[in-house]
Amino acid sequence: MKMLQRDFYKLIFIIAFLAFALGMLAKTFIDETEILKSKELIAEDGRQVATESLKLARELSEAFSYVAEKAAPSVVYIETEKVVSIPRNIFPFDFFGDEFFKRFFSIPRYRQRGAGSGFIISSDGYVVTNNHVIQGAQKITVKLVDGRTFKAKIVGTDPFSDIALLKINTNNLPVLKLGNSDLIKVGEWVIAIGNPFGLSHTVTVGVVSAKGRSGIGISDIEDFIQTDAAINPGNSGGPLLNLKGEVIGMNTAIFTRSGGYMGIGFAIPSNIVKTVVEQLKTKGKVERGFLGVYIQDLTPALAKELGLKIKEGALITQVMPGSPADKAGLKEKDVIISYNGKPVRNASDLKNYVLLTKPGTKVILKIIRNGKEMRLKVKIGTPQKGLLVSKAEFKNLQEFLENLGLVVDNITPEIAKKLGLSTTRGVIITEVFPETPADYAGLTPGLIIDEVNRKKIKNLREFYQALRPSLKTKRVLLGIKTIRGRYYITLSLENEE
Repeated sequence: MKMLQRDFYKLIFIIAFLAFALGMLAKTFIDETEILKSKELIAEDGRQVATESLKLARELSEAFSYVAEKAAPSVVYIETEKVVSIPRNIFPFDFFGDEFFKRFFSIPRYRQRGAGSGFIISSDGYVVTNNHVIQGAQKITVKLVDGRTFKAKIVGTDPFSDIALLKINTNNLPVLKLGNSDLIKVGEWVIAIGNPFGLSHTVTVGVVSAKGRSGIGISDIEDFIQTDAAINPGNSGGPLLNLKGEVIGMNTAIFTRSGGYMGIGFAIPSNIVKTVVEQLKTKGKVERGFLGVYIQDLTPALAKELGLKIKEGALITQVMPGSPADKAGLKEKDVIISYNGKPVRNASDLKNYVLLTKPGTKVILKIIRNGKEMRLKVKIGTPQKGLLVSKAEFKNLQEFLENLGLVVDNITPEIAKKLGLSTTRGVIITEVFPETPADYAGLTPGLIIDEVNRKKIKNLREFYQALRPSLKTKRVLLGIKTIRGRYYITLSLENEE
């Protein structure tokens, strides 16, 4: 009886085990089936995702092609030409003495050519480009995509913003629309079209890397769009377009350590281009605003020293007597933090706002004085003639002075004491380059210049202002002061008769 009972239990156990095993096999089969189905679904989803991605990529590619095709006819190639004199100091030897050379040999000249890009903004022939593309040019030729060439006339230039407006004599031209650069976003796709290295209508694509770049030292007004769309030599003056085909910037410069493109390019925002072009077209020049202050960036270190809680702004270091700033009550050590509701992060911001404001406009300045916030109303004025010197013009003045063979500097109290001078008015010659007009005229380091082109000067700023007419005449009249008295001398880059 007991044996039958044990056999019965064994049978029950075997049946249960078989049932469990069959159950596990069934579950495994079901799981495998589900896994296979899942894999099929994943594969299907993957193919779907890949298909959608390819579709988006094709649409983006088509957008680039469409914009480039529509914009290309409005982008022009600009060629410039000017006659340049070769300075005498490049010759390693003297032909029978300098006087003989000057009398019987003329200064060698050669034609210097340059190139850049531009774009058409009106069907009757107005073309926008960079000022540095056409600066100093005696002949400007504009070439269209269809091969036609035209002699261009300069309508107006603005070295402060590096913008120039040209006019060619033709009609029914394709144009590009200036968009609203305030609407662009970092990361937005952009397209640059131009003529790098003389290659007609080269297209590059990238994104907006940053907005509001300033303090770069390219021009006086700096509020650049930064992009990684390749901008190479010859692209200057060409358009930077959004995917709507609107111009949101004008390509103007690159950051480089090698002379070539390194992934950082800068474009002038289209809203600045609009403002400048409007005045150039109607007046032939841009009326610049004038506040009458010397400023610098407010650094954290300066803020701490002055007991200020703010970390950025434009610190006033000097107020010009009788200027709009003086009349409004601005003082040294005031920190301007807002200009008509726009934040002032640094000195460059304030300079941009003032230079782009029409004279006569009343603006509200928010300032910090002795730790307290104040609001002042200022009527922006007009700078005295010759008071404002752009960075581009200043560079030309420095090159002109170097070609004459001179390096000058302010007369500090220390220098005046060392030389036994009773005044610091004028500038001091610190260096004279050999075999230059200044060297031939007998000028030496240590001499004082107190008059330039019949204008008495007090410092280096006034020196360069008085030197400005010499860029056209290629000659300058200097008043030289010595311990023995004063005398006048003329220096020239042109051949003397």
